[in-house]
Amino acid sequence: MKITDVTLTLFAWDDIPPTTYGAHTGKFSGSSSLGLLRILTDQGIEGHAFLGSAMNPATTDGQGLITHLKPVLMGRDPLEREKLNQDIWKRQRSAGVRTIGAVDVALWDIAGKAFGQPIHRLLGTYRESIGAYASSAVLPSPATYAEEAAMFRDNGWKAYKIHPPTRWREDIKVCEAVRKSVGDDYTIMLDSTWSYDFPDAMRVGKAVEAMGFHWYEDPLADQDIYNYVKLKQKLAIPIMATEYPVAGFDSYAPWIMMQATDYLRGDVAVKGGITTLVKTAHLAEAFRMNYEVHHGGNSLNNVANLHVIMAIRNTELFEVLLPDGAQKYGLLEDIVVGRDGMVHAPTGPGLGAKIDFELIKRKTVTVLR
Repeated sequence: MKITDVTLTLFAWDDIPPTTYGAHTGKFSGSSSLGLLRILTDQGIEGHAFLGSAMNPATTDGQGLITHLKPVLMGRDPLEREKLNQDIWKRQRSAGVRTIGAVDVALWDIAGKAFGQPIHRLLGTYRESIGAYASSAVLPSPATYAEEAAMFRDNGWKAYKIHPPTRWREDIKVCEAVRKSVGDDYTIMLDSTWSYDFPDAMRVGKAVEAMGFHWYEDPLADQDIYNYVKLKQKLAIPIMATEYPVAGFDSYAPWIMMQATDYLRGDVAVKGGITTLVKTAHLAEAFRMNYEVHHGGNSLNNVANLHVIMAIRNTELFEVLLPDGAQKYGLLEDIVVGRDGMVHAPTGPGLGAKIDFELIKRKTVTVLR
């Protein structure tokens, strides 16, 4: 099998509700664009992936994919994923990590379709379902968080994660309100989105530790390994870092070597695809660490993430980032959380997702070739 063409169809995503997750996103709304990546082969099998998100349009990275990665792929065997992965990573400085992630996902999609199996079967299925957690946007008040958390608890979801206002005193009040609302036995987490200096991270960390939070995510700047080491030494609550910076497999090494985090973190968009996630999950497993998979930024990335989660044992939960209107787009059937709070393994070959090709056709802006 040989790759015969690579195209990226940019299509509009409209009516995105006003949303923010912290200073790193600002407040975004209105319109964005996604890219449908198509990798074509001489056997008629196509691999698909989405590029972009509601806050980071595909126009940011799209041309780099065609200019820098397409020449590496043309005429190659798409089943030689590891070799192709090594070769496209050499173009990372020009093309960016998100484009590498999209290409890798599409190559795995081809492989699954070629063998008639879901990607998680090729990886080696560990489970068929996993519990979901609701991951909040930044909300107007502690009471709003408390109400939302109780709603998801009552609907059977397994956990709730807070993206707080990122001002430490207010953040503690939000955490207190949520804990009071859901009770002592419900699983809740805090993701402070790289917002504190060390003293404030300690203040918040001690507070959520006392409230029995499940993990404490990204309290410090994303590469502040020095202070993460100190924080981890002083707190009993599990610390989770490494979601950012946008980087590959080798970026995790110093965090493990310096014992700077309890859990590792990543998704197919910001770490370079399924291949990187699986390698990192196995690396984490060797150190008895969890590898918690982050939301992927778009619907098809989340399907790819879910395949990885089904094939590894050291992750606990599947993240559903809120609101849906800023996260779900481009599929006929998106991932659904059941009444039991679970999401289930895809069953179709490859990604097994039903892409809304009619919507993409209506919303097409341009096709990059």
